Amino acid sequence: MNLKLLIEWLANAGRSIAEKLKACRFCAKIRALISTFRAFRAKQQKQPLSLIQRIARAFVLFCAAAFVFSAIINIYMILSTKKYVYTQKELVPSKTAAIVLGAKVYNGGYVSIAFRDRIVSGAELLSMGKAEKILISGDHGRKTYDEVNTGRNFILKNYPEIAHEDIFMDHAGFSTYETMYRAKAVFCVDDAVIVTQAFHLPRALYIARKLGFDAVGYEADESVGFRKRVRMSWALREYFARVKAFMSVALHVKPTYLGEQIPITGDGTKSWD
Repeated sequence: MNLKLLIEWLANAGRSIAEKLKACRFCAKIRALISTFRAFRAKQQKQPLSLIQRIARAFVLFCAAAFVFSAIINIYMILSTKKYVYTQKELVPSKTAAIVLGAKVYNGGYVSIAFRDRIVSGAELLSMGKAEKILISGDHGRKTYDEVNTGRNFILKNYPEIAHEDIFMDHAGFSTYETMYRAKAVFCVDDAVIVTQAFHLPRALYIARKLGFDAVGYEADESVGFRKRVRMSWALREYFARVKAFMSVALHVKPTYLGEQIPITGDGTKSWD
């Protein structure tokens, strides 16, 4: 078959296929739908969007961008700090300080389960020689609410072997960011093991290391199993807290209070009230 005959054959085959497609009812419906869609798009392009439509579109785009941005921050924060997290006390490298992050306390001097688990783990690391000092941080911004003294009293009662001068208190640790900032600026911490629950560690480690000190994290031992609802609440709150922490670090936000330096290598009772 020469080239001319091949071209004629292909042309005839093409016309045959086209005729069959035209005769096909399904294909006709598809063509009708495509024509309708094209007409609709052309009409939409000719008609300008109303103010409400423009606002709605901008809002949807903003939400989508915010979701992607926050998801990237969360993934980055978790992955970048993973290698600094320890779950076995024996493997934790020795540091100058164990920083125990504050949590809820109750009237009568009772610590919450989450706070108790953090304090116990921090005190045990100190007893094992994994830290030389313990820094209890928390909210003591009101006379009627005091996380740090409640935490200190728990240690004094349950771990009498820990010397008073080895217990430091940060009364203005109103947030994880402020705790880490003050640990560096006020307590002159250069290296530390941060003690808190697993969900909390990536944010705490990210802040600490970005602020310039050698930090690792220890997942506080859980004395009881927390309910699924509680864990979900923690996870949701932490998702947004990581974004806030990222922005605080990027913008070099100052803590609520700084004050006179109390070096972690000195006497912890100077931080007592």
